Amino acid sequence: MGLVLLAFVAFVAAVVIVNYLLTAVPLAALFRKTGVEPWKAWVPVLNTYTWLRLGGQNGNWAWASFVPYGSVVTSVFLYVGMHRTGRAFGKGTGFLVLGIVLPWVWLFVLGFGRAEYRPHTLTVEGYKPPLVGHGSPTSALDGAATSGTALPGAALPGTPPEYLATPYAPPREP
Repeated sequence: MGLVLLAFVAFVAAVVIVNYLLTAVPLAALFRKTGVEPWKAWVPVLNTYTWLRLGGQNGNWAWASFVPYGSVVTSVFLYVGMHRTGRAFGKGTGFLVLGIVLPWVWLFVLGFGRAEYRPHTLTVEGYKPPLVGHGSPTSALDGAATSGTALPGAALPGTPPEYLATPYAPPREP
């Protein structure tokens, strides 16, 4: 009986470790691609908090996972954020279904794929932009000097369509 229990505990521990790695590795790549510090993907609650904020959601929903059935609420807000993040990468609603069914594949495709991050397209499509410091550009034109003022991530009136097609390049460290 003790050997069976030990084998079960070892199996569960292996599943937890594999799940952790399958989530943290591509999430770190996604964070790097969007200008968020990649180390945040390796801290258990902080990674969900940051992932929610990357999708324009309140990161405090990550704490709901500690309440019974609260993880369902967290998941709903995470799915809304995943949809917005997917839209910033030029992906459609069908891509969200992939994220709901196979989140690791969703993360690997965005984190390691060729899709380019364009957060300014969210405001053009009518979505709330990512929060500053969580995948959002620091100015209206991704850090370029502007003559007017605008909300972070918002396209200024008269922004040429060519600009909206350019990818987001996270700021480089000095």
